[in-house]
Amino acid sequence: MVFNFFKKEKEELQIYAPINGEIISIEEVPDPVFNQKMMGEGVAVIPTEGSICSPVDGTILQVAPTKHAVGILAKDGSEILIHIGLETVALKGEGFQVAVTTGDKVSKGQRLIDVDWEYIKIHAKSIITPIVITNSSHGDKQYIVTKEKEGIQGETVIITSSET
Repeated sequence: MVFNFFKKEKEELQIYAPINGEIISIEEVPDPVFNQKMMGEGVAVIPTEGSICSPVDGTILQVAPTKHAVGILAKDGSEILIHIGLETVALKGEGFQVAVTTGDKVSKGQRLIDVDWEYIKIHAKSIITPIVITNSSHGDKQYIVTKEKEGIQGETVIITSSET
């Protein structure tokens, strides 16, 4: 048996569903910023219930002033954006209760934002929630999106990244 002690292990990151719901491809999101991958590679969830929770262990990069989106830096350097609903910036923070601030260390499954889904359904274009790797076009990582159709918060892996 030969051991290669100098071979670098490839880092693999698993990004979990931040909320329960139906998983759809990013191409199905009815917004060109997302479906044309202008923001990066990703996937989306049509939420059924609950709060938005961290999909990884990491650090909060940013919470939008309008509370509709949160950015997380994963330990492998991936920058993950969770954008709650479509055209929700216009809600000016109504319907969202944020539980974290920029710089906070978070763990997978930790509650980030409570959402009033009924309010969002009435006042926004859609509740579809894209989860995007905003720096997916940089570096040497490959992102593989799940084939699963139902996501369970903190249990279903929705994106896997590995070094190429």
